[in-house]
Amino acid sequence: MFARSVFSEEHEVFRQSVRRFCETEIAPHHAEWEHNGAVSREVWLKAGEQGLLCCSVPEEFGGPGGDFLMSAIVVEELSRIGATGPGFYLHSEIVAPYLVHYGTEDQQREWLPKMVRGETIGAVAMSEPAAGSDLQGIKTTAIRDGDDLVINGSKVFITNGQLSDLVIVVAKTDPNAGAKGTSLVLVERGREGFNRGRNLEKIGWKAQDTSELFFDNVRVPVTNLLGGENRGFIQLVEQLPQERLLVSMRAATAIETALEWTVKYTSDRKAFGKSIAEFQNTRFKLAEVKAKATMMRVFIDHCIQQHMDGELDATDAAIAKLQSTEMLSDVLDECLQLHGGYGYMWEYPIARAWADARMSRIAGGTSEIMKEIIGRSLFA
Repeated sequence: MFARSVFSEEHEVFRQSVRRFCETEIAPHHAEWEHNGAVSREVWLKAGEQGLLCCSVPEEFGGPGGDFLMSAIVVEELSRIGATGPGFYLHSEIVAPYLVHYGTEDQQREWLPKMVRGETIGAVAMSEPAAGSDLQGIKTTAIRDGDDLVINGSKVFITNGQLSDLVIVVAKTDPNAGAKGTSLVLVERGREGFNRGRNLEKIGWKAQDTSELFFDNVRVPVTNLLGGENRGFIQLVEQLPQERLLVSMRAATAIETALEWTVKYTSDRKAFGKSIAEFQNTRFKLAEVKAKATMMRVFIDHCIQQHMDGELDATDAAIAKLQSTEMLSDVLDECLQLHGGYGYMWEYPIARAWADARMSRIAGGTSEIMKEIIGRSLFA
């Protein structure tokens, strides 16, 4: 049995508390959230009380002052129960780091304590109807007018879109400067002209509120700029490896979980007078999954350690995301097949996981973009 070495004993104690929370406060309610198209605000507040949000935010800003490994545990434990509804990972490990790394002290003191407690939910608005992976092609503008920025444009596929109270908007502050004219701007709930569109109906991730956002002459003070004017594209590039690692961690855990589900199902399910697990084809298929899962886990843990040491580069992050998400889709297809007709029923977790997995090859940079990053590195 492969023993992981990246986590300490203290981390594993924390894991047990996270696992209990997921099993008692999330798993029993997830089907209801899928029906509603969003999780409850109550679970955000409970997660904040338990110290599960923004684990790496420094204590001076109300955070636990933990390390990235604590955040990794939250991501893994949510994946272990197949919970795609709570957008904790984006709130805690994408939005909060932007504030920690690029925010002014006033911005940090205003927003981080509320995010740690779950009182303020964060989102990042990058994708647009005509600009997904191509962030240089965004059309949303934030034009200076005196002491204000006036924001116009629209965003789509925004995680936490309905529930979010604070949105980091990627916008052009200098539309003629290309990528160099991009900035990150904080937009709070309730700003005049800031409207949310429909909660988008998706193939999977049904408990996650994913939305359109519209900005019609939205005025915010210039002090809402995050990290300075025209610095946005650089900031996005700096943070993307962590985002892609988060997707990879979730995928690696989902592969292991799918294997566990399928081993149990094929052991219990009978066909032709014996369990499905007794057929050589079943054992061979699951042996292949086990081998893939182990090799993927070793590489992802290596990337986690690299990230902890400040050495994870864009290429290794792209390799992790590409291989883990493509493998996840392949593995879930094999595991669903071994469930037979029941695997296609929504009440079975393998069916929901199969539907949820497809998004992982798109969000955070498509598989094609990952190949481009890796390919360019070969000729650099």
